[in-house]
Amino acid sequence: MVAAVCLGLAAPQAVCAADGAAPDFPVLFDARERLPRPDLSVLLRLRFLTTTDFPPFNFIDQTGHLAGFHVDLVREICVELGIEAKCQIQAMPFADLQAALTNKQGDAVIAGTAVTGELRRSFAFSRPFVMLPARFVRNRSARLEGETIGALREKSVGVVTATAHEAMLKAFFPDLRGVPFDNRSAMLDALKKGDIDAAFADGLQLSFWLASDASAQCCAFLDGPFVSERFLGEGLTIMMRQEDRFLAEAFDSALAALSRKGRLKEISLRYFPLGLY
Repeated sequence: MVAAVCLGLAAPQAVCAADGAAPDFPVLFDARERLPRPDLSVLLRLRFLTTTDFPPFNFIDQTGHLAGFHVDLVREICVELGIEAKCQIQAMPFADLQAALTNKQGDAVIAGTAVTGELRRSFAFSRPFVMLPARFVRNRSARLEGETIGALREKSVGVVTATAHEAMLKAFFPDLRGVPFDNRSAMLDALKKGDIDAAFADGLQLSFWLASDASAQCCAFLDGPFVSERFLGEGLTIMMRQEDRFLAEAFDSALAALSRKGRLKEISLRYFPLGLY
């Protein structure tokens, strides 16, 4: 255990805001849908498991406390369900999470676990609360006619080879000229130098690179973002044991309420100031 904290408190879809505007946060729940909320009064406690090495979702802050998007979201879920006094969250190595959940060392995992068919045979999952999008990023000095994907025709677009983003680029943007790179660092270095006009990659990683000194303000997002379950997965969810599926109903109900109230967007902007979307 690293830390334990009481929380007693398949075409791609595009969603974007105009440059300089507040980024949108996709609503993953129908505002008209009222999901059933099971009675949780019988719970003695609700233990969430996470990690410390997935910033900005979960990490140890400068004061030595567990922090991050997931930690704040757990707190909001517990408040929404009226069980904040019963909630705890503790961190451990990612490789130990599934065994700990199976052995009832915790009740739910919130740590960016990718949902797979194999995992679904053993565990239950909430609905996704965040989709991690793909984004195009352009070199500001590149001569582009417009601020949409169409401006990239006949331009060079870097992409890391043998990745989901390379497959997605080929499948949904066949008119664009992809330039393969062995790794992300080499691609971003080429983009910064102007050797390529744009790049296509994970929006989360790109947002932090753009905000860092490493980019030297060379570049900016272009169009998008783009989400595709086929290539990028189902998104971030909460995992629990199959016999505790009632927790999934409770989490879905709480997440839907937080989405309607704008709380999911507020938490997102707290940790992703450039916005994922």
